[in-house]
Amino acid sequence: MTYQLYRNTTLGNTLQESLDELLQYGQITQQLAMKVLLQFDKCINNALATRVKSRLTFKAGKLNTYRFCDNVWTFMLNDVEFREVQEVAKVDKVKIVACDGKSMQS
Repeated sequence: MTYQLYRNTTLGNTLQESLDELLQYGQITQQLAMKVLLQFDKCINNALATRVKSRLTFKAGKLNTYRFCDNVWTFMLNDVEFREVQEVAKVDKVKIVACDGKSMQS
């Protein structure tokens, strides 16, 4: 099993729209569309775990809420500053979803 978080990204949404169109025109089956989405989930999780090397830090003015459910942390933060070497970005609100990538390898 892999996380399906990245299906709501631009890339994931575009893939789902393309699969829906292929389904609508009868060019693929529902089972094939599901296999493609599951493969996307595995590939994107693996790529982020193994290929991304950049790191950033962040500091929040306020932790609004936090939750831990099904081995997934969710944080709602206010007045957040992200920093990567010389780059700084400030945002009013941010939601961070953190999953244990080590336990999901399959």
